[in-house]
Amino acid sequence: MKPERESNTALMTKGVIWKQLLLFSFPLILGNLFQQLYNMVDSIVVGNFIGSHALAAVGAGTSIINVLIALFMGLTIGAGVVISQFFGADKADKLSETVQTAAVFTILFGFFMSLIGVIMADPILKWIHTPNSVFAQSSIYLKIFFSGILFLMIYNMGAAILRAVGDSKTPLYYLGAASIVNIILDVLFVVVFHLGVLGVAIATLIAQGISAVLVIRKLVHSNESYQLNLKILKIYPVRLKHILLLGIPTGIQQMVISLSNVIIQAYINKFGADAMAGWSVYGKLDGFLILPVLSFGLAMTTYTGQNIGAKKADRIHQGVRVCMLMNCGLCIFLSLLFYVTGNMVFKIFTREPEVLDFCAAILHSMVPFYFLLAVIHVFSGTISGAGYSLSSMIIMTGNMCILRIFLIWLLSSINNEVSVIFYAYILSWIGCALCFTIYYFKGKWRKVLKEF
Repeated sequence: MKPERESNTALMTKGVIWKQLLLFSFPLILGNLFQQLYNMVDSIVVGNFIGSHALAAVGAGTSIINVLIALFMGLTIGAGVVISQFFGADKADKLSETVQTAAVFTILFGFFMSLIGVIMADPILKWIHTPNSVFAQSSIYLKIFFSGILFLMIYNMGAAILRAVGDSKTPLYYLGAASIVNIILDVLFVVVFHLGVLGVAIATLIAQGISAVLVIRKLVHSNESYQLNLKILKIYPVRLKHILLLGIPTGIQQMVISLSNVIIQAYINKFGADAMAGWSVYGKLDGFLILPVLSFGLAMTTYTGQNIGAKKADRIHQGVRVCMLMNCGLCIFLSLLFYVTGNMVFKIFTREPEVLDFCAAILHSMVPFYFLLAVIHVFSGTISGAGYSLSSMIIMTGNMCILRIFLIWLLSSINNEVSVIFYAYILSWIGCALCFTIYYFKGKWRKVLKEF
């Protein structure tokens, strides 16, 4: 007789679809909210107690961080897909081997990325034309962040493992704890001890360390097949190959898109510190707007993976329809809300008129089109969960990177103003949504469903 599953895990191969997706997505949305909240507090504290140049410095650093950790984030998704499929198929031994492999790989990759990040921080900042006025502070922020990047990687891999078995609540609790610590330390280090950007970086590092310790403790003490077992902790080549086959395309996708954002950051940097600060501030609002988009997309990855393992094709299509309605509906509601209130929100971060004008220009141009991201991520999550992450990568990178950068080059040659960035984003979203819609209904990924 099998032991009962731990209360937070969820088998998504049976039951009411909308309820399962909502119950799984809601903790993800809250978790992302916590993450955005403590990122926002960073910006509020920096913008109000240090200044717009420091705000620009943190923003420039963030774009680089996203590129260098994007490949690993894709690998966590790959591991999650493998684990969700084994969980849905009830293959405990293979699931356990995948968890042990993912853990060892995370540690090795984390040390490597820490070394690369610290060494390459200054050369990359120069490459993206970071102004001298913010260069030193950006350098400090990046080097401290990368010195502790292993903590971030451990938490994200652990969270991916838990989500793959339907537990989206536990990562939320740990992220919530880390967020509270980060907020307290931000105020303490910056407002009380006057450590500036250095204090912000140290606060983030400590908070990430706490979340990493908590997720390791959870996996080690679990009595289920996804337990992190130190006695059999090693890399299993077959499982690593499976993770890499699914994870590398997703990682490359995220890495290339993040790289395109760095190229865009370099374009924005040419317009000075005010434009940099405005782009950074708007990024905080953007983070809130895409909460449901990313969360429902991740939900579809786990949902599809488990139902692929259980060989339930009809249930996958039903899930896509339900998730699309929920994701688009919530995204449209939030877009309308922020379109009306966005200008007031921006004033929380800064009172400088030039920065606020830039934020308002982005808001009014891009926000009405955010529902396209909901369409993109539901389809992308489904296709990746079915094991066709390479197809998702091609569509994403083709539109979100190649097309977007081409449009920026083309439009800037006609009118060299920062507004070309907004139009390039919108047109790339439209192209990506169209490609995913066509591939979902006609693409090769459907052959895996016909095998059932």
